Amino acid sequence: MYINYSTSGQLVLPMDIEVLIPKHHLCRIVDIAVEQISPKLLSSLHPGGGRPSYHPRMMLKIILYAYANRMYSSRQIAKQLGENIYFMWLSGNQKPDFRTINRFRSTRMKDIIYQTFFGIVDLLCKEGLVKLEDYYFDGTKVEANSNRFTFVWKKSIEKYDKALDEKYQQIVLGIERIVKEDQLAENEKDFQEKLEETPITSDKIKETIKEVEVRLEKEPKNKELKRAKRTLEKDLLPRKQKYEDQKAIVGDRNSFSKTDHDATFMRMKDDHMRNGQLKAGYNVQIGTEGQIITGFSIHQRAGDPGCLIPHLDLLKKYNRPKPKVLIADSGYGSEENYTYCEEEEIEALVKYNTIDKEQTKVWKQQIGRLENMVYDEELDEWICANNKRLVFTYESKKKSDNGYISIKRTYQCIDCHNCPFQSSCAKDKDTKSISVSMENQKQRKEVRERLSTKVGDKKYRQRKIDVEPVFGQIKHNRQFQRFSLRGLSKIQVEWGLICAAHNLLKWTKLISH
Repeated sequence: MYINYSTSGQLVLPMDIEVLIPKHHLCRIVDIAVEQISPKLLSSLHPGGGRPSYHPRMMLKIILYAYANRMYSSRQIAKQLGENIYFMWLSGNQKPDFRTINRFRSTRMKDIIYQTFFGIVDLLCKEGLVKLEDYYFDGTKVEANSNRFTFVWKKSIEKYDKALDEKYQQIVLGIERIVKEDQLAENEKDFQEKLEETPITSDKIKETIKEVEVRLEKEPKNKELKRAKRTLEKDLLPRKQKYEDQKAIVGDRNSFSKTDHDATFMRMKDDHMRNGQLKAGYNVQIGTEGQIITGFSIHQRAGDPGCLIPHLDLLKKYNRPKPKVLIADSGYGSEENYTYCEEEEIEALVKYNTIDKEQTKVWKQQIGRLENMVYDEELDEWICANNKRLVFTYESKKKSDNGYISIKRTYQCIDCHNCPFQSSCAKDKDTKSISVSMENQKQRKEVRERLSTKVGDKKYRQRKIDVEPVFGQIKHNRQFQRFSLRGLSKIQVEWGLICAAHNLLKWTKLISH
């Protein structure tokens, strides 16, 4: 059950607001887009019970229109509902307060933000504005709504936790000496080794405290036992519990913020002090076509290479059309990403990190570079520019954060001692050695071939004027440089609304010309 809501004829006196709104105004596009979203999707936002809720279509319209006009505060949006005729028309002259707006945005929308966003993308596809074939991909870091200096580092947690464990071991050894002085003198080494092998947890410290309490019942005047119990209770146990909680929060990341646990500290280009200072933030990734955002994802890792596969998997999760061509910069040119694209039958126009340097004269003159060597497939050897051979010595495996296993083969030169290039090629080592992934070498060759074609070169050049300007429009033109909400689920909602608002602005611009 909803409060009666209509966008026509709200004001009989003195006039209908609708006559003041231009034909191709942004608020009309917002109205059209939201009206075509599935009713089942929006009805799921109403929990039922209590007084009738504001209609979710109306709430979504005013929020999208606000985001398109650089208004990200729920208080600002609530203020506009009584002052701005475009907001008044979209809201049917209803005035939800800022708490209602914020609750709808941060809580109700979190389960349907991707469906809402992709629904607008499908509408743009029906209008012929996107084909969902080429996928221009890039990422940027956006500052979290958290204190810039309340950070916790994983290495510090592990360092202090290790020191705590050592202190606990010393206390336990001291307790054992008090109770069993003679016996421990004989078996102290064995007892200490056993103690070090057992993981120390807050539960184990609690058990030790109980054991000390039992012993104190027999020796109530033992000052050393009392001191040990006090140290365990007041110092070690609270700290151990704190470190366990922090380890659970940080997970596989290297840091987190105390004021937004989901935010990770990252080095950002647009730092407020212009010196690349670390700030808590999120790594946002988008795919575009014609500067229209066709996919987005939020990541807690700072590096871009590991974000591509989770992003594309997210598209699969929501049954999105698979991109035919993926265009991205060299930050995503890894063996893992190339392999994924091959398996998914996506043509990857993604440079690797040295592709441009390989064409320079300086690079070609460096005799120690793998790219300047020739591979003898029959003998499984590499031949350098000075005709020296590097033979296979061993093979190693490396597993990525996403679970991909890459195999690298190491080759070593057998005749470096008499070579005039030994010092520069081997970099002051006795012999020259290289570590190479044969699979990645094959992939790099294929990438060079794809990018050398006219179509491939044209599409890759298009990337600079397709995906990169979108970040400029959002972060600079619309001044969205810091999230307003906290927590990963709420951040996804906020960035999804930003992307949807951006697409509606593009739609308005295209039909008005």
